[in-house]
Amino acid sequence: METIKYTYKENWLAVQEKAEQEMLAELEQGNYTLEHPLVKYNLYSISPLTAVVAFKTPEETAITLTVKGKTKQADMYHTFPKAKTHILPVLGLYNNYLNTIELRPYRGTASAFTIQTPDTYEGKEIKAVMKTTPEYLQDNLIFEAPADENLASAFDYAGDTRWHLSVPCIFDLKRLKNGRLLIGTDRLIKLPYYVSGLYEMDMVGKIYKEYCLPGGYHHDQFEMPNGDLLSLTEDFHTDTVEDMLVLIDRETGAIKKTWDYKNFLKPGCSKSGSWSDEDWFHNNAVWYDENTNSLTLSGRHIDAMVNIDYETGKLNWIIGDPEGWDEEYLPYMFKPEGDEFDWQYEQHACVITPDGDVMCFDNHHYGSKNKETYKKAKDSYSRGVRFRINTKDKTIRQIWQYGKEQGAEFFSPYICNVEYYNEGHYMVHSGGISYMNGEPAESLGAFTRNMPGGTLETRTVEVCDGKVMLELTLPANYYRAEKLKLYTDGTNLDLGAGKQLGTMGVTPEFETDIPMEPCGELLPASCEASIEEEDDRFTFHSKFEKGQMVMLLLEGKNGEESHRYYISTTAVPYLAMCCGTFMDSDERSTRTFVNKAGITGEYDVRVIIDDKKYETGICIKC
Repeated sequence: METIKYTYKENWLAVQEKAEQEMLAELEQGNYTLEHPLVKYNLYSISPLTAVVAFKTPEETAITLTVKGKTKQADMYHTFPKAKTHILPVLGLYNNYLNTIELRPYRGTASAFTIQTPDTYEGKEIKAVMKTTPEYLQDNLIFEAPADENLASAFDYAGDTRWHLSVPCIFDLKRLKNGRLLIGTDRLIKLPYYVSGLYEMDMVGKIYKEYCLPGGYHHDQFEMPNGDLLSLTEDFHTDTVEDMLVLIDRETGAIKKTWDYKNFLKPGCSKSGSWSDEDWFHNNAVWYDENTNSLTLSGRHIDAMVNIDYETGKLNWIIGDPEGWDEEYLPYMFKPEGDEFDWQYEQHACVITPDGDVMCFDNHHYGSKNKETYKKAKDSYSRGVRFRINTKDKTIRQIWQYGKEQGAEFFSPYICNVEYYNEGHYMVHSGGISYMNGEPAESLGAFTRNMPGGTLETRTVEVCDGKVMLELTLPANYYRAEKLKLYTDGTNLDLGAGKQLGTMGVTPEFETDIPMEPCGELLPASCEASIEEEDDRFTFHSKFEKGQMVMLLLEGKNGEESHRYYISTTAVPYLAMCCGTFMDSDERSTRTFVNKAGITGEYDVRVIIDDKKYETGICIKC
């Protein structure tokens, strides 16, 4: 029988383990020395401005590895502990460039080799404009996480790209206490941007753990003092999104605690200009404060940051314009003090400073709780802001801000973040600037990018004692920025297989059966259908006309119960699109994700379109 296109995709953990084992076997079989090392470019497949170099020395010795920069100040180097067998990550390669790497043993003579990197961006490398000094940025890079089709990259003091991920790992990129990175996976689990969970990986791209979540991951995560992980998520079996938080056991991936925001706020208690019944809260950040054992959550669609008790989940306070709020929540809100004060609107990225102040990126989208006074993009501003709160008498002061004075030139209606480094030393990342024919755009950048005349911009600024020390401008939108070093004390490459922990859970099904006999015909070629299978799920790709009634069926070959998945062909007006990385330019395109959890047996895959049941010719074994 004819079939639609079918592929099987091996997960990154398996791909990386195989590559690592082959490298180790090659090292043992060959005579690789300091002068003639084994060099494996992009060993782990997803970090193409890295390599692994392996060799042996007769005696134990420490090795200093240096990737030579285009200038002396751009050198990237690290000294690794003494050993006889050296398996070292090479970080900071330039794109499309003949890189020179130097290996220097302790008090010994250096040896060098070269790596010619390809154009990993395939002609679409982002051209950065960096204004800073090498003395200020030193060996730090500014890491930019995706918000559109441009993937994660990091830039040095000269604006050169020195790190890049070639797969769409999305949302915030954070460094863990062990030196590794924590970022969303590249495995989309539900449109528009919910992914399977989190990767714990290192700079060379090796994934040590994949944490899978039943409600997927979005926006933000936080490492707890004991190493466990907070992750924003949701419940795919309810009618709302982005209103749940879970605590993940770091070692097992098990969910140890869940917070449902509907337990401390009523949906509709406050409404921003982007509010909807489904996305009533739109949680885009979480911060744990050990001093008060509390959680602060940023709710874009309620124009507020809320703080709850970690143990009980009870509401402690709310920072936001009180206009329009239900009366029962007014006692939790603050009264402004001081001559200069502005409420924040549709904010992102809440941060608690060491002395208890609250910072965020105030997108100031709409700039009001009243529709009659909503501001146009050309009249808007965005800013980083720091508030000082008195939780006893419920007063609030604005003690710092940056960005308002720049007006619409710094205006990002979505995404963005602030970072606290020290008193008076902050990052303010305006990553969602967009223009339509040279004027500030009303639409979010994720949509503007596909419109004629639409252009995007990101401005990442670091301010120290009121002076701008760094400004990075990029012709794209980026979700958040972080300043990180490539090498840390925990940079050593740990060998061994990675682990997949947790579960993506059971995919919600359509409960009503539609009795219909198969027509015996293959799904029409116009659907451009395909199935991509993985070890724990499969994805059905296809195109349908708007308004068609479509259902994906798994029909048991041996009497197993059938499973039904409704495919919506109705246009969805997204009021928030914090990551447009997975957006498809063709509105007819659909992706249906089915987890194998809860399904056992062998199934024929069929598709109902209106009044006909078509064959795909594909059988899935679970």
